[in-house]
Amino acid sequence: MPLQSSLRLVLGVLALLAVIGSAVLGHLLLMAGLAVVACAVLWSFTDVWRGVLFGTVLLSVVLSAASPEARHDPLTLAGGLALLLGLGFLLAGQRGALREVARTTNVIRALEQGSAELSESKDTGSVIRAGVQTLDRLQVATNLAFVAYRRGTPHVLGARGAFTELLGKPILPGNGKADSRSVQADHWVAERALSQIPREQRRHHLSLPVEGLSGQQLGLVLIARPEGGRGEFLPSERSVVQAFARLFGSALGQWQAIRELRDANELTLRSLGSALEHRDDETGGHTARVVELSQQLARKLGWKEDAVKALRWGAYLHDLGKLAVPDGVLHKPGQLTAEERRVIQRHTTVGYDMLQDLHFLPAETLDLVRYHHERWDGQGYPSGLRGQDIPNTARVFSIVDVYDALTSARPYKAAWPRERALNEIRAQGGRQFDPQFVEAFVQMMTEHDDARLVR
Repeated sequence: MPLQSSLRLVLGVLALLAVIGSAVLGHLLLMAGLAVVACAVLWSFTDVWRGVLFGTVLLSVVLSAASPEARHDPLTLAGGLALLLGLGFLLAGQRGALREVARTTNVIRALEQGSAELSESKDTGSVIRAGVQTLDRLQVATNLAFVAYRRGTPHVLGARGAFTELLGKPILPGNGKADSRSVQADHWVAERALSQIPREQRRHHLSLPVEGLSGQQLGLVLIARPEGGRGEFLPSERSVVQAFARLFGSALGQWQAIRELRDANELTLRSLGSALEHRDDETGGHTARVVELSQQLARKLGWKEDAVKALRWGAYLHDLGKLAVPDGVLHKPGQLTAEERRVIQRHTTVGYDMLQDLHFLPAETLDLVRYHHERWDGQGYPSGLRGQDIPNTARVFSIVDVYDALTSARPYKAAWPRERALNEIRAQGGRQFDPQFVEAFVQMMTEHDDARLVR
């Protein structure tokens, strides 16, 4: 039996004993007081003032059974009523304290759960979802929004309640144009976002900045209460939202720093790939073409984006080892000697070794650099791998690399027509290339022209 139910039962028995005792023993004032206490406490868990009313009726019944002297004794009446009212005020305060404890407990649990979800988030989007969900659990307001800048324009990236209609949409000035000089002001963004929900849903509202670890502002939290709700935000409620906004900003700032680092890595690798292209006298745009075609083929094969990224990075770096090949060998116009051919073939292992200390590179990226000249029939280099032993990234890239070489002009050959190159790729399925990957590649190329695939 729950504690409150047990306590009510005990107090009910005490009230009954108090009434019986007042009639049998005649101790009116004492027994009436006990009855009032018991009944008032009995009802306090549901409605304090109902307990006071019930106790008053009981007091009247008890006194009516007494002698005329006691029934009309002012001290008896005053004492009982004073005890009753005092107890009512005491219990009302107790109930308020219990409600405050319950609210505090809810806040602590919501913050603990929110902190755990933020720490487990895998990207910026999941951080935003966890942040908005935690604000919702805090039960400070029914209407919530997180606004942040995307490409210079504020967007609603998370929402609850009335703000849900704005999710994913830009917040623009009244003229419908994003003016970078005006949208930087937080109050403008907040006012414009609030103006786009019904007036009755924003009777009381609050906006708080979300800042990263370095103090850089990452966005705004907007909360709004409707008419007929809880009224103005209390200082304690503001403090709770501010505390969580700081926690939210820290998590968001960390992921933004990670994203910026990844973007820097991507830019560095892409720039290096372009530089290698010029070193090798490749036809202009070779790196961009093989990167894009490789990604398209991988997605057609159903690869996840992490695997596509590893493939893309490997495509940037596939010929890195040629930096160690002497110019006289790399650019020799005539036929290569056996030794010169071995020097060029070593570019795969040299490139692999050069990248060993870049720990942010996935293993699949290094596999592509090392094994993109292996053949399905085992006649390739550097390790003579065969069939499924060749890593997936290398198998995909080798098809694309050869196709681009065939369709590009070189000092020693003209560019092949598209159909001739595809026929050659198809003919090499099961010999030089993975036959299943060849089938997917040819299908992809026949469904779309090169201009649409390589943007």
